[in-house]
Amino acid sequence: MSLVCFPVAAPAPAPPLESPMNPESPPASDPLDPGQEAPPPACVMCFNAADPSGAGGMAGDVATVAAMGAHALPVVTSIVMRDTAEVFDQHPLDPEIVVEQARGILEDVTVSGFKVGFLGSAEVLGAVAEVLSDYPDAPLVSYLPSLSWLEEDPQQSYLEAFRELILPATEVLVGNHQTLMELLLPDWENERPASPRELAVAAGEHGTRYVLVTGVLLPSKGAEQFIDNVLASPQGAITGEKFERFDTSFVGSGDTLAASLASLLAAGSELQAAVGEALAFLDQSLDAGFRPGMGHVVPDRFFWALPPADEETEGTEDTAAADGEPPTAEEPKSKGASRRVH
Repeated sequence: MSLVCFPVAAPAPAPPLESPMNPESPPASDPLDPGQEAPPPACVMCFNAADPSGAGGMAGDVATVAAMGAHALPVVTSIVMRDTAEVFDQHPLDPEIVVEQARGILEDVTVSGFKVGFLGSAEVLGAVAEVLSDYPDAPLVSYLPSLSWLEEDPQQSYLEAFRELILPATEVLVGNHQTLMELLLPDWENERPASPRELAVAAGEHGTRYVLVTGVLLPSKGAEQFIDNVLASPQGAITGEKFERFDTSFVGSGDTLAASLASLLAAGSELQAAVGEALAFLDQSLDAGFRPGMGHVVPDRFFWALPPADEETEGTEDTAAADGEPPTAEEPKSKGASRRVH
């Protein structure tokens, strides 16, 4: 399914983050004491697969967390073989290696939140769940990508382990509408799709407090088609944003949304405000997206570092005229756009 976004009027700077919610975080430094170190940003441990395309996976998490002003603690769970169009194969790491990565840094750094992406296998899921069980007070945002590329047996094994081991520790479960239905309501027989609230009820039975459902199709109005992105609890929908649908396909958008939300929660933001900010960040990342290869468009998590529109277009009109074609608004921003140096 194609993911979508609204064009934005003007890029905003990266959202400022408050101090980490973890009570063990260092106290704020005294601005009058130049010898005292400033407190570190919120540290978010990300469990995810290595993605050589840089679109999603660990590369996407690190870029997103950094763009949100937090610090990523990346723990690799699997090596994924893919390009910007599709996944070919994957090689899960030994669960002990995953645990050793996490334990080593957790003994040194105070973590303020966790983000779970693709973990590779049911065995790795169990290992990660064991680590997470020692940090029940740090918020966990779990993202479930589409597993349609996996063969049926490993796919079902993964989903079962995800339900039993990851959902009980999850504060917010993020995923596409259809993907979450396959996870939470695999026996759904109603002709209509499940609502976000019904998905939240199913997730709540496993211990998850909230679901953030993306790609909920809304009735079309003439030529326009919109999708909804809804945060829901078992009691009902809480907040969300409607995006206009268009034909461009993206890769890495789910990891971007989940990692940005994890960063905001780790920094102490209130959930409803954090969801709105994360959706706005995703919207602008997709609007500034680029196509590095022959596959899908990749979100630009550093859209706010692009020059203003007037600077960016300065000097491009002559080039467009020489090529015989004016620039189009429908395509993502061209590759190689110069960025501000901070």
